[in-house]
Amino acid sequence: MSGPSEKMPFTEHLEELRRRLIVCAVAVGVGFVIAYFFKEKIFAWLMQPLLRALPPDGHQKLIYTAPHEAFMTYIKVSFLGGVALAVPVILYQFWRFVAPGLYEHERRYLYPIVILSTIFFLGGAAFGYLVVFPYGFQFFASFATEYIAPMISTKEFLSFATRLLIAFGLIFELPLVTLFLAKLGMVKASFLQRQRKYAILIIFIVAAILTPPDVFTQILMAIPLLILYEMSVWIAYFFGKKEPAETQEEKADETSPSAA
Repeated sequence: MSGPSEKMPFTEHLEELRRRLIVCAVAVGVGFVIAYFFKEKIFAWLMQPLLRALPPDGHQKLIYTAPHEAFMTYIKVSFLGGVALAVPVILYQFWRFVAPGLYEHERRYLYPIVILSTIFFLGGAAFGYLVVFPYGFQFFASFATEYIAPMISTKEFLSFATRLLIAFGLIFELPLVTLFLAKLGMVKASFLQRQRKYAILIIFIVAAILTPPDVFTQILMAIPLLILYEMSVWIAYFFGKKEPAETQEEKADETSPSAA
């Protein structure tokens, strides 16, 4: 088993990090330029769930209330598109930076983890776009009446959509994080089971922080979080380090009704 590469001075690590960050910044810049040429199509695609939810006889366009708002919206859309296009370069630079400090068996784990984390994040964002967006926007649009009509600004919509997509991308990483911690022996299924009631409370608090301030969207985020938590319990059970039989019997006695 080969070990990490020869140790580098701290200043050389900083220089290496600086070079990697510059490459990532250049990749994001190139992606930004490419995305800017398609900014209107990207934003139109992002708006589709909202436009389908708005009343057909209503105002099916977004508005902007400041002279620079539409321009800044397209800049933000182009930046997000640039980051998305630069993800392969960013992941490669991350790999090249950390790989020399890892053992060979650790490198074998890191590569699939990076790939799976990307897939899980994209899966979470897709869930937010395909499932949460349509139901969420339909729910909010249902409050429109003869006297109340939705007139949504580009700034507010982009902020709402970005927060939700990133939030759902991050929460879908939970099973992968659990797998990583379980393989290290830092998390066990029995612990997750005992802490379930506290986890439910934390899940709703996290949902309230990550989502816009409305109960419906918080519930839409909390439900998949609860499902992912239960998945994490089973992942920790099947892939985590097994506890000695004596330890399991002691914990079973502690949690049994007779011990109460």
